[in-house]
Amino acid sequence: MSIKEGDFPRITEEELNNLRSRIGVKISRDPEPWCYEATRDNIRHYAHGIGDDNPLWCEPDYATQTKYNSIIALPSFLFATSRIASGYVGGLPGIHAMWAGANWKWHSPVFRNDEISTESHLKDLIEHQTQFAGRAIQQIYHVDFFNQSGVCVAECDSWCFRTERDTAREQGTKYNKVREASEKRYSQQELDDIFQNYADEEIRGSNARYYEDVTIGETLPRMVKGPMTVTGFIAYAQGWGGLYIRANKLAWKQVTKHSGLGIPNRFNIPDCPERVHWENEFATKVGAPGAYDYGPERCSWMTHHITNWIGDEGFLISSNTKIRRHNPEGDTLFIEGKITDKFEKDGNGIVEVTHEARNQDGELSILGTATARLPRR
Repeated sequence: MSIKEGDFPRITEEELNNLRSRIGVKISRDPEPWCYEATRDNIRHYAHGIGDDNPLWCEPDYATQTKYNSIIALPSFLFATSRIASGYVGGLPGIHAMWAGANWKWHSPVFRNDEISTESHLKDLIEHQTQFAGRAIQQIYHVDFFNQSGVCVAECDSWCFRTERDTAREQGTKYNKVREASEKRYSQQELDDIFQNYADEEIRGSNARYYEDVTIGETLPRMVKGPMTVTGFIAYAQGWGGLYIRANKLAWKQVTKHSGLGIPNRFNIPDCPERVHWENEFATKVGAPGAYDYGPERCSWMTHHITNWIGDEGFLISSNTKIRRHNPEGDTLFIEGKITDKFEKDGNGIVEVTHEARNQDGELSILGTATARLPRR
């Protein structure tokens, strides 16, 4: 078992070796997902959870006029169909897991009422030394997504970093400046400037963006997410489902089966570790600067940045993202990107985008690349 010193367990070689024995072994039964099917409501709830009001996902009357003849799921919706891709990790009981990135490939659209099944396995374990918590284990999973016809619609490598909560809190140096800074308060002018980005946000929609009209070095419109609130984090959980959010008898059954998921709160009630996203006291206890956003949520914001730009006729092929810091409540993210390459492949016009998001203080939050197929003239 893990060694317990202080409040939480520590990583042991025994537990690591147990976890290594699972590499490459198909998970016999993936955990029950939040969504089995891409229903109209499930798609809309996920889209609204990331602040995406694209009518291709949300308005059937609009979507029937597109080439799809129906609403389709936004690419990141598939997070709601796999808890493995979303960060449900095995092994290392009592060791904190922070979702930190994903490499996605999409092969075909997910249509309204498609039923999604998955196959998963642990792909790799990589040890790192970090400012956040010293020793950290990057735990990488591979997931394949299939529709009801057996067609593989997408695949994903996603990873969490496993860190010792006590070490992160007591010895981590990543957020020293955040801990020393006074609480952020926005002026009305700052809020007006942020909200103007929302007013100016363009959904390309039916106005086709053609491959021939795109130039290398061209910038994408800025996208804003925030200022972040616990309300916003909960809105995402409503569409995505969360990993461990359970109530009453179901919460008891979960803690009974996985004791490490029941961490006593201030009332001595076993509660899930996911509460780092809405409970400041617990978030700081694991070394974070405060209650913070969800990793898959932030990854979804990055794909939102691309789908707004490519329009209904475009298709997102891939997205690779890496998270670089927590976004605590009060942060605002500004997503910027540019075209770094364009090329023809199998007669299709492909563009590559490099983009990143920084917070209001200019600190890098997430970076990534994406490729998309655009229509030809």
